[in-house]
Amino acid sequence: MMPFTKCPICGGELESKEVEKIVRGGKHTAILNVSAEVCLHCGEKLYAEETVRYFEAIRRKLQRQETNDFQVLGNTFTVTNESAQRAL
Repeated sequence: MMPFTKCPICGGELESKEVEKIVRGGKHTAILNVSAEVCLHCGEKLYAEETVRYFEAIRRKLQRQETNDFQVLGNTFTVTNESAQRAL
């Protein structure tokens, strides 16, 4: 159960929705689909305590590079100015 009946930021109405949450740990990033209470006025997202614990567990796995059971979506690259100039 959420401790708020109204948005703590603006006082707006909250609605339960499925949202994407990006969690980073070390060099890795995970995209999670979770339930949240979303303010219909300002867009603030409020997560249940168990959902926040889930974020923390995923972050720890990412930091320890324990990603074998995660689905790989692609690669991310850092482009330096030097390599960008060579590409032109």
